[in-house]
Amino acid sequence: MIKMKDKVLQTIKKYNMIESGDKVVLGVSGGPDSISMLNILNEIKEEFQFEIYVAHINHMIREEAIDDEKYVQSYCQKNGIQCYVKRIDVQQFANTYKIGTEEAGRKVRYDFFEEVLQKVGANKIGIAHNKNDKIETIIMNLLRGSGLSGLKGIEPIRDNKYIRPLIECDRQEIEIYCEQHQLEPRIDKTNFENDYTRNKIRNIVIPYIKEGFNPNIIETIDRLSQVATDESNYMDKQTNIIYQKLLIQENENEIILKLRDFNEQDKVIKNRIILLAVKQLMGSTQRIEKIHIEDIIKLCDNNVGNKFLTPNKNIKFLVKDKKLYIRRNV
Repeated sequence: MIKMKDKVLQTIKKYNMIESGDKVVLGVSGGPDSISMLNILNEIKEEFQFEIYVAHINHMIREEAIDDEKYVQSYCQKNGIQCYVKRIDVQQFANTYKIGTEEAGRKVRYDFFEEVLQKVGANKIGIAHNKNDKIETIIMNLLRGSGLSGLKGIEPIRDNKYIRPLIECDRQEIEIYCEQHQLEPRIDKTNFENDYTRNKIRNIVIPYIKEGFNPNIIETIDRLSQVATDESNYMDKQTNIIYQKLLIQENENEIILKLRDFNEQDKVIKNRIILLAVKQLMGSTQRIEKIHIEDIIKLCDNNVGNKFLTPNKNIKFLVKDKKLYIRRNV
């Protein structure tokens, strides 16, 4: 069986995650995944000539959070690694911005990683998602009615910045690695509470499928994910080619497309062009749902007079003068 360190090295090389001269900020909670990532990258950093920095967020939700913080700081101190810590009351943050605790936690983490990246002049952010996390995400996407892109799950590298060196390692491998290297990671007991969808999938759904249907469900869904990724990437390339042909104008506040040529496209391409344009303009496709896309396509088909749609308060779709205008509401 291949050693976990070698598997991580293979993953880094396969996806060209880290190059000589890179500066990588690692998000480290102190749990098995992140401490394994930190330990392995700390071992190989000199050979591959890159630098690492650690960012740790204390969410101030659990009493043990202060011990997690001290554990991460202690590891970094022993190994001469710069460690940046931030304490933020995530529950209060969630209440203030009227969002879920999970979403709030993710936002404050990623904001802090970006903050540290700017501070140290880094160019990459290492996140410790593993293969099980990827499969859980795919199942969550399926339950929400995801399309092909949802079957990709968590990607190994995103925006040439966010890297996931453990994405091809499963949870069991990580736990064994921690034992073998006497890392004694911190265990978040809330992972065993079934209050959140992900925890229910992790603790109830996957064990049920393993026992009753397919003991290799993690590997099976991972293979499906690889097929979906290849096909989705191909579709992305084709969509980009067609998008460029439809494009009349593009700036930070507005995209204008040729309406007639848009209407001539297959529905699959129309869907993807809308999502591509939204991402170009807004940076993400959050809060653009399937029903919105269908309404936008209908708006374009019924090209009579000036008509518009506002799927949310941030963006507007307008059909005018045989053109499709996609505008930021600024």
